[in-house]
Amino acid sequence: MKWILIFVLTVGIFNTQAQSYIPRFDIQGHRGARGLRPENTIPAFLLALDSGVTTLELDLAITKDQKVVVSHEPWMSASICKTPEGSAFDSKDERKYNIYKMTYDQVRHWDCGSKGNNSFPQQQKMTTSKPLLSDVIVAAENHIKSYTRYEVDYNIELKSSPEGDNKFHPSPQVFSDLVYKLIDEYLPWDRVVIQCFDFRVLRYWHEKYPDVRLSAVVDNKKTIEENLDDLGFMPSIYSPYYKLLTKEDVKWLHDKKIRVIPWTVNETNDMLSLKGMNVDGFITDYPDRAAKFKRTLNLKAR
Repeated sequence: MKWILIFVLTVGIFNTQAQSYIPRFDIQGHRGARGLRPENTIPAFLLALDSGVTTLELDLAITKDQKVVVSHEPWMSASICKTPEGSAFDSKDERKYNIYKMTYDQVRHWDCGSKGNNSFPQQQKMTTSKPLLSDVIVAAENHIKSYTRYEVDYNIELKSSPEGDNKFHPSPQVFSDLVYKLIDEYLPWDRVVIQCFDFRVLRYWHEKYPDVRLSAVVDNKKTIEENLDDLGFMPSIYSPYYKLLTKEDVKWLHDKKIRVIPWTVNETNDMLSLKGMNVDGFITDYPDRAAKFKRTLNLKAR
């Protein structure tokens, strides 16, 4: 009877922690694992899971037939994609291949993996296409259940800008509602963060979907106070370019109960420096390096 009681109490504690757990230090795989696999593709996300990330970071675009597709640009990037015929194309022409003007059936025939990426020489070349968000979630959740055995969060960025409205993507309202409806079918919201550079999008989510965690992504040299004034509310997360961040900034944000997760941190020395600033995590193209970094910290802690 005693052992049964201990087991029940242990299970109860585990379940409570699983429901409310937010990683104390959050390693986010940028576009999956861009340094090692083609960005924003299912192979990249699965490798990120195998590397021990606590969050999958990804970007969204919308197709002509209103499918939610995972892509950093709302067009086909000449640096990583080939046409369905297998041809390369010039960067000056890439915006002609506007995802918002293409059906997903057209999008999926583009090869955005076998060309590789000159900025990431370790990236493995493979023939792969831009996936639907729904397919990414299904693949990741199946991988979690079958192999890695622990749940991760999803940091999902809507690629939006005022000049792109109704040209490269829908309005913030339409874009947001399409994304909300899809995610709501596949994931619990306590495992999702919505991030965006476009504060119009974040304001819309804050007003219409107030229970969703939001991350303000910034790359400008305004003060934190100026950016938060522009936003108009306190987000769950402040996510600046890592070189713009100081230890004083982190303390100021923590005093406001805002978590700090900078991007994109790829060098081990920078990871160590940021950890010394007491950030809450970082976004990286190399989750394998971050995994080694975490193991080193654990050894030091002992």
